[in-house]
Amino acid sequence: MALSYKARRRWALVVLLVGLPVYIVVALNLVALIERPSILVEFAIYVGLGIVWILPFKKLFKGIGQADPDAPPDDGPGY
Repeated sequence: MALSYKARRRWALVVLLVGLPVYIVVALNLVALIERPSILVEFAIYVGLGIVWILPFKKLFKGIGQADPDAPPDDGPGY
């Protein structure tokens, strides 16, 4: 069953406000386990982890910034 536009917006907000900070802490702890890598290796790890976290949520975030496709059409400013 596909999520409605409103449900996707709410879940996207939960992912950004709760999931992303948790993922950041996990990523920092993961990099801390490695014996002080060079700055380029560390940068590559952070970039890779930054891309990997969004892959499962790609479908959730797609189209969130656009107007609700299920909303009734707006007739304009109504002067």
